[in-house]
Amino acid sequence: MALLLRILALFPLPALHALGWGIYVVAFRVVRWRVPLARGNIDAAFPEKPDAERRRILRDCYRNLGTTLVEAIWGYGASGEALRRRVRIVNPDVVDRCRAQNRPAILLAGHLCNWEWLLLAAGAHLRIPIDVVYKPLRLADVDAYVRDARRRFGANPIPHKSFLYEVMRHGDEARAYALLADQTPLARAPKHWIRFLNRDTAFFLGPERIARFLDATVLYVAMKRVGRGYYDVHLEVIAEPPYGDDAGPEIAESYARLLEASIRESPADWLWIHNKWKYPKPRDDSRHARRARRQPGG
Repeated sequence: MALLLRILALFPLPALHALGWGIYVVAFRVVRWRVPLARGNIDAAFPEKPDAERRRILRDCYRNLGTTLVEAIWGYGASGEALRRRVRIVNPDVVDRCRAQNRPAILLAGHLCNWEWLLLAAGAHLRIPIDVVYKPLRLADVDAYVRDARRRFGANPIPHKSFLYEVMRHGDEARAYALLADQTPLARAPKHWIRFLNRDTAFFLGPERIARFLDATVLYVAMKRVGRGYYDVHLEVIAEPPYGDDAGPEIAESYARLLEASIRESPADWLWIHNKWKYPKPRDDSRHARRARRQPGG
């Protein structure tokens, strides 16, 4: 499989875009892969939109998924100059300031537009070491190929189970830590519930804790499609030190608010096939409180 990816990476991007159209047809029209899940997510997020518009978002989501997959393959073999032409970071000076202050930065992105190009372009554009949290792929040869491709421009992929160790090891260095923070925490993991796209949604608390541990600046990474195979990236400061000891989950809430705004601006560019709502928010268990009030002297 890795050999096939290496061969496809040699193809010109227009040819791969044609392949992406084929992936869309098979996934959406033929196999109907995760279509009920994606349709349910879109319907819940946009009940105010006409049914025809929700169907269009669903269709375009699969088209963009096919495009993202083939663009990722092309990006694994592209030059830094080619990537910098296609992905423009509008305000890299935000990260430059962190580096000048010898301060870590936490980059919180989402599954918007082309997150693989975002990673590659960040390494090519930003003048700071970047550690990227990722979940290893099941196929070992593909995982090794993708990991090596991501390293070409200075990014350092870190398996998610090793992330905290790397944070501890490099805590006093000016470097960036990049996460796709719209993934769903495990049911047993610490989380914060936020009203997001009309549903109670679990978000990680890890970025919050790491930011306070490192005294890091936290940035939201907004990616926008500006043409076929072209993207703009804007960095927005979510939080910066000093942090109070009693601060609440403001970082998670700010991230969720900014991510939702990006999704509402261009709904088809988000990965609706992702099962963000795997489990419901648990009910507040107030039985013990009621029982205590019924006790004598309660």
